Amino acid sequence: MTAGASASTVDAARTAAACLVRAGDEGAPVASRITIARSFWGRFRGLMGRASLAHDEGLYLPVNSIHMLFMRFPIDALFLDDPDADGVRRVVATRPSLRPWASVVLPVRGASGVVELPAGTIARAGLVVGGRVRIVERAAA
Repeated sequence: MTAGASASTVDAARTAAACLVRAGDEGAPVASRITIARSFWGRFRGLMGRASLAHDEGLYLPVNSIHMLFMRFPIDALFLDDPDADGVRRVVATRPSLRPWASVVLPVRGASGVVELPAGTIARAGLVVGGRVRIVERAAA
């Protein structure tokens, strides 16, 4: 930590572990291993350089547009609005099977974040625009 950095600044820069569940359905998660990219570097790097995502893995980015440059595999993108008081977010857009190197998603109106998931997850989980999900953070071990 640099002399001028506060503990809260350092904490905000770290990534966090979470899972993605449908609102009102605290059963099986849509994705049980979501990384929340909170730092500039985490958002910048995203999934670039990764070979793949496991079937239960994903990345949450607090952005409303993404690109697939330097990506090596297709993904699904689930765009979400701000959480309500209970942490529930509405799905404002879905972009299934984005192709590596070839896809760009321009800013999505109403989105405050996006969950990048393995291709096929949106269809398999039955996620649709207007659906409601929750990102549940896990306590640090």
